[in-house]
Amino acid sequence: MVNGSARAYLQDAVVTMRNGRYCLPVKAEYRGQVQGMIHDQSSSGSTLFVEPMAVMKLNNELRELEIKEAKEIEIILSDLSAKTAQHLDAAASDLAVLTRLDFIFARAQLSKSYGGSEPVFNENGVINIKKGRHPLLDKKKVVPIDIRLGKDFNLLIITGPNTGGKTVSLKTAGLFTLMGQAGLHIPAFDHSELAVFQNVFADIGDEQSIEQSLSTFSAHMTNIVSILKEADDRSLVLFDELGAGTDPTEGAALAISILSSLHRLGVRTMATTHYSELKVYALSTSGVENACCEFDVETLRPTYRLLIGIPGKSNAFAISAKLGLAPEIIEEARAQLSEQAEDFETLISDLEASRITAEREREEIDRYKAEIEQLKNRIEQKQETLEASRERILREANEQAHAILREAKEYADATIKRFHKAGKDSLPMREMEQERSRLREKMSAAESGMAMKSRRRSSDTLEAKDLHLGDSVRVLSMNLKGTVSSLPNARGDLYVQMGILRSQVNIKDLERIADRETASPYQARTGSGKIKVSKSASTAVELNLIGKTTDEALAELDKYLDDAYLSHMPSVRIVHGKGTGALRKAVHNYLRRQKYVKSYRLGEFGEGDSGVTIVTFQD
Repeated sequence: MVNGSARAYLQDAVVTMRNGRYCLPVKAEYRGQVQGMIHDQSSSGSTLFVEPMAVMKLNNELRELEIKEAKEIEIILSDLSAKTAQHLDAAASDLAVLTRLDFIFARAQLSKSYGGSEPVFNENGVINIKKGRHPLLDKKKVVPIDIRLGKDFNLLIITGPNTGGKTVSLKTAGLFTLMGQAGLHIPAFDHSELAVFQNVFADIGDEQSIEQSLSTFSAHMTNIVSILKEADDRSLVLFDELGAGTDPTEGAALAISILSSLHRLGVRTMATTHYSELKVYALSTSGVENACCEFDVETLRPTYRLLIGIPGKSNAFAISAKLGLAPEIIEEARAQLSEQAEDFETLISDLEASRITAEREREEIDRYKAEIEQLKNRIEQKQETLEASRERILREANEQAHAILREAKEYADATIKRFHKAGKDSLPMREMEQERSRLREKMSAAESGMAMKSRRRSSDTLEAKDLHLGDSVRVLSMNLKGTVSSLPNARGDLYVQMGILRSQVNIKDLERIADRETASPYQARTGSGKIKVSKSASTAVELNLIGKTTDEALAELDKYLDDAYLSHMPSVRIVHGKGTGALRKAVHNYLRRQKYVKSYRLGEFGEGDSGVTIVTFQD
């Protein structure tokens, strides 16, 4: 019908369903051309949904089959229900277990969503929430707060400006208590403490009602009256803006009276307020503590941090001035304040400034402590490495020395035996001389092996004509650098100045070195007895200590003065800069203790003034 005889009468060439019956969308003007039952029409009336007579029987049969299907389903469900009824107790138990498991998994999923932790419960009424976040606020934006109650004080009065987070702090404490007692994790740092309370009472928000003829004050007072009747030492009570909605003087007096009553009963109580009288009450009453929500007056933005132990300011004047209120109006308002109230607000401001400064200094000290600890660990590790290296080097050196000595002893014994044999057999002098030459060569090789740093002889033989007075050379047998102080004689012997040591050596034991390697070495003995050579080559006449710490500067100054003195310099310049004078003072204190320092003075005009110290050595 859709594709054939009835196509011209149809609104669309589709089969649709109305009231569970298959119909055709027939145009209203052709309603008589398609015989059948009308089941519906479009909202405009231009289309009628007609069940053709040709398919009505088929639709009736389909409907009958659907009815039979529904009856069969009922029979199957009835049969299953009858079989289940035989295990009714087990099914009920399974349902209870599944319900409990579903609740447990739901709690776990909720805890995972806000990063919760398991609180530690106590029955002493102590609340100690660490880095708590209200679970309904975005965990990426909310500022964590610390809340303490019930240990050193059981009444906490929170003050500060509006929108600063006072009510959120209040709700966080109450909500965490209920969540914990319901078996839920709380969005706070690990090992936060919660107390088990029999009742949690809260008077938060404005419950005024026209229908009940209740004002704001009346609504609050109705709640407070019922709370006072039932609260005991196993209760947690939360008051938001206690005493608000009426005359400030009377409201403050009433609030103090209500809080005092609860305080005497030992009820754990938190209250928010703007009244200065309650701040004074908290300061002057044992077991009662002030708290405030921090506020940045410069940006007019609250930081949402809860600070326990410090009363807060409402900052009404500062906020009004930032928002553009005329200065004369603000000054007139200040004049209306009593001198005592103004002094109290000024004291609070000073306390807040001192707290911020102390907090910053504490953070800086903690940072310095961490850096010092890291440096200490690094130095200890380095010391351990050096000790291990020292022990290894000493062990290897002792082993090598022992091996050389053993070899030398064996060779000496063998040589003595040969000489004795030569004496008995009356060997020619030439053979004895050859034996002595071999012994001398062996001893020279042993001496070279015992030097701390052995160097191979230069492949080029040094001749007398190649040397001049003042040339830089290396004495191979001693591995020391020096300068030629006399020309070689006929045997090739000459004197070499090696720092304070002047020794006669043979030209064959010398190696010529570049002038830039010239050194005036000094010798120091290590614990192993071996010679350690440190060069003072190219020692400058000036040492720059600017930018170094005192410890670094003194270590470098000690090495530099030794090198300069051994290089026979008459005087040197120490550049320490002016700055605070701490480095100059440390340098002078060090110079005062050195015996080879004849005198020292600050530089004159053109020499660097007080940023330079001129040091003169002893002759």
